[in-house]
Amino acid sequence: MSIFEYNGSAVVAMVGKNCFAIASDRRLGVQLQTVATDFQRVFKIHGKLYIGLSGLATDAQTLYQRLVFKHKLYQLREERDMKPETFASLVSALLYEKRFGPYFCQPIIAGLGENNQPFICTMDCIGAKELAKDFVVSGTASESLYGACESMYKPDMEPEELFETISQALLSSVDRDCLSGWGGYVLIVTPSEVQERMLKGRMD
Repeated sequence: MSIFEYNGSAVVAMVGKNCFAIASDRRLGVQLQTVATDFQRVFKIHGKLYIGLSGLATDAQTLYQRLVFKHKLYQLREERDMKPETFASLVSALLYEKRFGPYFCQPIIAGLGENNQPFICTMDCIGAKELAKDFVVSGTASESLYGACESMYKPDMEPEELFETISQALLSSVDRDCLSGWGGYVLIVTPSEVQERMLKGRMD
């Protein structure tokens, strides 16, 4: 078993019309044993920028703490919030810095940039970025997430339809992966509000 699969995870981000959604499962496991069913994988950087960290849970928490520290320094120095594109470059540089002993995380970054244009990207554990215009996935359920998102996604969805689409994609994907699941957590971010919702899924 790969170290990335040790705790199990499923994270997905999807773009809508001037909005985006980011969702994750809630299971924390140690290989096939479930330890917690309320584990957080999606973290807030500021009101319009979120990061989802799949992979090894301990590294995800450590990396998040380092990113919060770097973002707070940026806010103090620049007196503004970081743009999603800038933040993606920061995460990439931070991961590449540790390339010989990497953080075992695959981040997904989602945010609203200038003119509330949604931005999403993912990267591997040494910071190689992959930008997308529709959706990005990571975690142990990524293969089934690709299939579900490919078939369900359509451009320029309104927030409510986007929620429905990302939720169905996440729930149908984690059912096909024994290392992730146990419900879901979805954030819908629009220029004016952030909606946070829990999903009930199969509890096995």
